[in-house]
Amino acid sequence: MPYLIPMTAWLRLTSFGDSVVTIPAAAAIVLWLLSGRAWRMALWWIVLFGAGMTLVVATKIAFIGWGVGITAIDFTGISGHAMRATAVLPVIGFLAFNGGRQRVRLAGFAVGLAIALLISVSRVMVDAHSVSEAVSGALLGTATSLFFMRITATSVLPVLNGWLVALSLAGLFWVSSAEPAPTQELMTDIALKLSGHDRPFTRADWVVQSGTRMP
Repeated sequence: MPYLIPMTAWLRLTSFGDSVVTIPAAAAIVLWLLSGRAWRMALWWIVLFGAGMTLVVATKIAFIGWGVGITAIDFTGISGHAMRATAVLPVIGFLAFNGGRQRVRLAGFAVGLAIALLISVSRVMVDAHSVSEAVSGALLGTATSLFFMRITATSVLPVLNGWLVALSLAGLFWVSSAEPAPTQELMTDIALKLSGHDRPFTRADWVVQSGTRMP
């Protein structure tokens, strides 16, 4: 089924997982919650999303700087696109229908998660990540959004500003066509400074070290 979708569609879909979209989207969630005076929910979201992003960055820097990965499953780091999409989009789907009934809000969460999972698949289809990297990102992001939902289940839902939500969503759709953020270059610079190496570790180095074909 994935191979029936044109590559141009996968490329367009994968752009919605880029940090130029998902980081502002995560910030928009904070803004929505603060506008509704949901201070506790906003704090939990910052902590959970920040923890997930820290884990993503740590695995990528570990590979780029020191070659820490799992050769057997072609794992060089958690997919940031997949993690951010599955963390952010379900929560946005839930909060966007904040004024509706519980089943409507849960439907929004489910739709957001379904789109995010397609974005995760797109990372494999455009050869940006291996299956293990996309799956680990999707699992981490889904766990983040579900944990946020679980923690805030007993909280009183905030009254969100409808105009703020609508304008935020329109802005996020607009920036999805922007140039991808240079996050990989930034992490490479950080990894090289921390490791003291003069070049980044790559999958090709696995071939040299093991004498086997790349996965």
